[in-house]
Amino acid sequence: MLLEYLLFESTDEESGACSFDAMASVLPARVPELLREVEAVLNWACREFGEPSAVQENGEWDFELQAVGEHDAPLKIAYDLARQRVDVAQSPGRVTIALTVTGSPAFGTAFRDHFPESD
Repeated sequence: MLLEYLLFESTDEESGACSFDAMASVLPARVPELLREVEAVLNWACREFGEPSAVQENGEWDFELQAVGEHDAPLKIAYDLARQRVDVAQSPGRVTIALTVTGSPAFGTAFRDHFPESD
């Protein structure tokens, strides 16, 4: 699946764990499209590797999700696992969402295969 808004940079740790970081900033009209991409990534990870749990606690993957509005005002954002949806507080201006996904070596390989880097 090619992503339009989320462009991930990957980091591999000596332990074999990996992380993928992406940040996207959009105007309010584009927030639903950006949220659909975040949901696609998180829903895929849940479907393929189960519920998120810290890799240090023997989980396969975990994530961190943050959002800010205009003038760096923090926005409440959360992924509802049961509904498989991301909810974010509304903002009158530009919204920036940052997503970090971490995982085991197997997760990293599958992530790279499913979400290849765009040229």
